[in-house]
Formats: sequence, C-alpha cells, structure tokens
Amino acid sequence: MAMYTRLARGGYLASEHTQGPWNPDTQHMGPVTALIVHELAQTAPRPGLELSRLVVDVFGPVPVGELAVTTDVTRDGKRVQCLSASVSSGGREHVRATAWRIRTAGTTPTPVSGPPAPVPPRSEEHARSWLGSGFGYGRALDWRFVEGGPMEVGPATVWGRLTVPLVEGEEITPLERLAAFADSGNGISFALDFDTHLFVNVDLTISLFRAPAGEWICMDAVTVIGPSGRGLTRSTLYDESGEVGTATQTLFVAPR
Repeated sequence: MAMYTRLARGGYLASEHTQGPWNPDTQHMGPVTALIVHELAQTAPRPGLELSRLVVDVFGPVPVGELAVTTDVTRDGKRVQCLSASVSSGGREHVRATAWRIRTAGTTPTPVSGPPAPVPPRSEEHARSWLGSGFGYGRALDWRFVEGGPMEVGPATVWGRLTVPLVEGEEITPLERLAAFADSGNGISFALDFDTHLFVNVDLTISLFRAPAGEWICMDAVTVIGPSGRGLTRSTLYDESGEVGTATQTLFVAPR
C-alpha cells in the first residue's frame, strides 16, 4: 500500500502510512511535504532548474483522507523560479508552501573552508528501529540510529528510507524521499518527554545546495526549547555521498 492513491476525480486519498504520532486521524507532515514536492515537479518543469528551497507553513492538522493539491508559478525566470502549492481537504486549506528553483551551473569555485563534514556511518550493525511503531508513518520507514534512539530525549543522528511507495503506481525520486524524512527532526531529537508535552512544528524549511541521490537520507538533528512555549529544531541532511543541506522547524510547545 502506498502513502497516497491518485483519485480519478482529482486529488489524492491518504492511507494509514501517513498517520502521525499525535492523532491517528491526522497525517505526519513528512508524507504531505513529499506529496507537495511530487506535485511541484510536474509544475512548469525546466531543464537546468533544481529545487533549492522549500518552505512549508502548516495552518492546521491534515486529516487522513482525501486531499486536493494545487500549484502555481509565482515568479518565472531563466535563472530562478518561484512556485507555490496549497494542500486542502474538505474545502479547507491546511498547508501552504513556497519553493525556489535555482539554475544549475557547469562549474562553481572550489570552497576554501576546508573539507566537508564526514558522512555519518550507516551499517547493518545499527539497530533497525521502528520509531513510534504505534503510528503509520513510523512503520513506513526503515530507521537506523547512529546516535540517540527512538524514544531517547536529546540530539540524534539517524538514517532513514521509505519502505512503501509515495504515490501508488508512480516512481518516487530522491528529492521526494528527502522531503518525506526531513520533517522528522523534532521527532528524533525531542527535548521534552513525549508523554507529557506537545512539540508540534508549525513550519518546515528545507534548504539544499545540491540535489540528493539514492534512497537513504541521514538527519543529524538538535532541538532547543525556549522559556515561553516555543522551540526550534535544526537538522543537517545527508545522502550517502555527503551533506546536501539543512532543515529547520519552528515548534509550538505545550503540556498535553
């Protein structure tokens, strides 16, 4: 079963693989973000332009049900292109996103800042951890923790890959795989007890300096909690060749 099935009348139907940890009737934002990337890839594509930044604003929990996804070109250009997307259900908009594509150049100068950070190791020795096995999204990925653990408080480094299709009958891309995973930073590096507090992200920003490749994505995540009900998660993103970019999430924090 895929995370989504495309409906003949338009839109998508979400499956149990999209369920989030806070409520079984609402989706994790990882699948929703990947679905946005899937739709944006079909919106005014142009050879030589690659998605480099995606900002997703969450207006409310996305139900596990039928979704409509609309996209548009906000600014068109030869070197940069700005796109927008909206996700709604039952006539209500739940998510709005903005994406920037930037042209790819033949060569760029060699950086003088020293060698890049090493890729966190991944091997069969790392336990296969089904994060949050009580919800669909947690069971739909293969999780390999390098540092931290599924229910440990504190920073974490974890490799992950989708084990189910994103859209039924349609091939998933490395960028969609990254988008499906990048929203998990606050879930793997939470700084408060999951049983006593909510720490829900109201946004997600993905910034990439190169395109990801392959099926495995690594996230090195740290969450900090402020003194007045807000938090921030910062994640460095890798594929098996090295760092590709970052993801940040602004958190709403409250007692359960």
